[in-house]
Amino acid sequence: MNLALRDIRHKLGRFLLTCLGLALLLGVVLSMIGIYRGLVEDALSLVRAPAADLWVVEAGSRGPFAEASRMPGDTREMVARVPGILEAGAVTYQTVETIHQDRKLRLQVVGYEPGRMGGPAAIETGRAIAVRHGEAVIDQRAGIGLGGRVRLGRDEYLIVGLTRNHLSTGGDPVLFLSLRDAQDLQFLPKPSTYRRDQARGAPPPALDTVNAVVARLGPDAPADRVAREIGRWKHLGTATQAQQEAILVESVVEKARRQIGLFTAILMVVSAVVIALIIYTMTMDKTREIATLKLIGAPDRTIVGLILQQALAMGLIGFSMGLTLVSLVADRFPRRVVLQAEDALMLGGLVLMVCVLSSGLGVRLALRIEPAAALGG
Repeated sequence: MNLALRDIRHKLGRFLLTCLGLALLLGVVLSMIGIYRGLVEDALSLVRAPAADLWVVEAGSRGPFAEASRMPGDTREMVARVPGILEAGAVTYQTVETIHQDRKLRLQVVGYEPGRMGGPAAIETGRAIAVRHGEAVIDQRAGIGLGGRVRLGRDEYLIVGLTRNHLSTGGDPVLFLSLRDAQDLQFLPKPSTYRRDQARGAPPPALDTVNAVVARLGPDAPADRVAREIGRWKHLGTATQAQQEAILVESVVEKARRQIGLFTAILMVVSAVVIALIIYTMTMDKTREIATLKLIGAPDRTIVGLILQQALAMGLIGFSMGLTLVSLVADRFPRRVVLQAEDALMLGGLVLMVCVLSSGLGVRLALRIEPAAALGG
């Protein structure tokens, strides 16, 4: 006879409610881990989209994500002529806010030259930008379908393609424009501002400006040698793909990562304490039953097995319910939630370990119960 199973069936409703409460707590822990992973994935999706080996930015800058970086538009031609570089593309990055269908829409706008590096890594639906003006590719999270239009500045753009999981470090959907459209949006002043600057005798704005140049190297071209060659131009700096990812994570999302990581650790500690208290309370509620078992001669290992099996069952059921709940609602979170199998396995193993350790409190209490307690009033 499995005493743990019979006891659970005897108080099934209470046991399931306890598992549900634990599932909600573990679901929050899983959500925080998923948000943490999603934050890093969102940040890296933008820098990984061009599939570049080398980033060329303004000298002395950690751009184009951690700091501002501006260079002349002909920098791409200069970089493309460096030995060891197979292809290069000029890109711009900016954050804009617009109104679409009576709702505020915040976007990360990436400008690139159609047919060259810098565009989306993959297009889920539709096609890439084919003309220099008026077309755009946008991420699905923006909620704009194929054939839709979005107004940015004084121009309206037709959506010809949709991407998936192309987001900025802030979780904003990425919109891709041709380089010329993006430069006009970023550097072309409003008519009133332009007239004011002209009246003051200010020079015309430099529209042919880019934030970075991305390059792909040949198979036999060492990145450090190519970087030194580009570094001979004193106004240019370089960063490899790995260095650019490290800059982005350390400089842009580091504080958010630490905060979410600390909150997740606190939740894990709280979960361990709650599990220990639940098991201890469940053992206290079975004082008379445990005393009766001792009175009829049940060995200690039977009582220890009863408590340990119930603790493991509660942890396993609670974790499974929490994982199922988070998986069902993950797509409804404002930020991207990335649930990785290794994270779920790690948390599941940790929950089982906590259940085993926490059951020690219940076991200690159970072994101290006297058989005579079964005869009390």
